[in-house]
Amino acid sequence: MRRSTAAAVGTLTGAALIIGVRLSVTPPEAPAVAAPPAELAGGTPAPKPSSKKPAASGAKTEGAANKDEKKEEKPKSGLKDGVFKGGAAANPYGKIQVSIRVEGGEITDAAATYPTANDSAKINPPAIATLKQSTLEAQNADVAAVSGATYTSESYVKSLQAALDAAKA
Repeated sequence: MRRSTAAAVGTLTGAALIIGVRLSVTPPEAPAVAAPPAELAGGTPAPKPSSKKPAASGAKTEGAANKDEKKEEKPKSGLKDGVFKGGAAANPYGKIQVSIRVEGGEITDAAATYPTANDSAKINPPAIATLKQSTLEAQNADVAAVSGATYTSESYVKSLQAALDAAKA
């Protein structure tokens, strides 16, 4: 009888201490957020490589060359030129907001604000860089999630899709 009473009191005391410790933990502070690069925030844009092909020597007539130039000028994706921000997409670690720059109907740059507190400081920068590269290659929101950064990837894609919707011509 004495042993069972002592065991019960010890168990209850231990449970009370665990619950007390969990209740005394302060809520996390608002996560720090990385700012978008200056070129998307209204600064001077970085020079971009030219997508025009060099003219072939003498093989084409002047009229044919003008046709090729007109083909290149058409927006392929139906996006209008400018800088567009998607809505801030929340996840358990903070909010991610994507901005895209569209020139000639193509996405030429992408940037994102994202949490940089705690583990997010290690996870988000390389994940966002990978997602940005995938965005520029895919030219749409159909980008693969980054392993180890599932929440970041999901929020990035959600905000990117909102930015693309805003850019639709």
